[in-house]
Amino acid sequence: MIDAGISFHVSEKGYYGDFGGAFIPEMLYPNVEELRLHYLEYMMEPSFQKEFHFLLKDFVGRPTPLFKAERLSAKYNTQIYLKREDLCHTGAHKVNNTIGQILMAKRLGKHKIVAETGAGQHGVATATVCALMGMECIIYMGAIDIERQAPNVARMKMLGATVVAAQSGSKTLKDATNEAMRHWINHPLDTHYIIGSVVGPHPYPDMVARFQAVISEEIRFQLQEKEGRDYPDYVIACVGGGSNAAGAFYHFLDEPRTALIAAEAAGLGVNSGHSAATTFLGKPGVLHGSKSLSRQTEDGQVIEPYSISAGLDDPGIGPMHAHLFETGRATFYGVTDEEALVAAVECSQLEGIIPALETAHALAVFERLQAKPNEIVVVNVSGRGDKDLATYQNRLKLND
Repeated sequence: MIDAGISFHVSEKGYYGDFGGAFIPEMLYPNVEELRLHYLEYMMEPSFQKEFHFLLKDFVGRPTPLFKAERLSAKYNTQIYLKREDLCHTGAHKVNNTIGQILMAKRLGKHKIVAETGAGQHGVATATVCALMGMECIIYMGAIDIERQAPNVARMKMLGATVVAAQSGSKTLKDATNEAMRHWINHPLDTHYIIGSVVGPHPYPDMVARFQAVISEEIRFQLQEKEGRDYPDYVIACVGGGSNAAGAFYHFLDEPRTALIAAEAAGLGVNSGHSAATTFLGKPGVLHGSKSLSRQTEDGQVIEPYSISAGLDDPGIGPMHAHLFETGRATFYGVTDEEALVAAVECSQLEGIIPALETAHALAVFERLQAKPNEIVVVNVSGRGDKDLATYQNRLKLND
């Protein structure tokens, strides 16, 4: 039951309940404040909306299908639909946000772009829109992620981006984000930072969620067409930072008939010491410019996360998701590497859809959900599995 006194949207001060805000170096204050003052104004301009939706339709390929997964539905004795964000141009939901932010950068008078990426999907989506708009593009990526996501690195370079390896810390997404922010601090006047998830200082979490909200907007009218009602009983999405989940949840945040289900990466097990299950292991703290939940030591040092999935091994989650967890509006499950691999094979062989490893974590929730036969379950298929084929080959011994 939703508490009528709780808001699940950002406040004027940039907070979701106790989480959010803007904790930033002084040198970045002008950039972030300029964005905060103008992002809603620019987004609501008819010319912005016209260009945004034109590009979503003719460049990205929206609306993406809402596919009835008949064989998965039969196996789990419920009504399962897959929201096919894997069919977006570039192969994932990330491009919804990068289209919006490149248009925002133009209106802010910026002509260079910096970004971070983990699985590489956000990096590819950023490089894609920079090529489209003729802007210089620098992508920071953890050295380990560069090795395990080689196809996406090649795609970024093909699109004209400069890919810079983050060699510090765990050499994964957290470290790429830190390096990208340092770059922005050193180039504040001509550069816009396209953050790839609902993280960072306000207004980024809200802005990214609004650009990704096209996902749940489409789910509503597609369900109306297919089922005669515009809401599901469950929406399931994986959560690292949480942009695909924010988009899938957005138009159902205040819908009491829809349960929100988030799948986090439990790695080798929630309590194994090799995990990225933030809601189970994290506590409040400041990370990447906002207050949220993150995995940290007693003295506030970040604990390195682990996941088989490059897009989910972040030590924290976005402030919107921290608030959804704290209020109980969303239910969070920890999904292990092995559970995700089993779900990936199942989706591939039952439905002919090879999911990204991130999405596989969401697909692994069915067994625990125990949805009823007449209930409608929508899973956001955040990306396609091409980028993860090397991992699938190694872990599933597909070459034998």
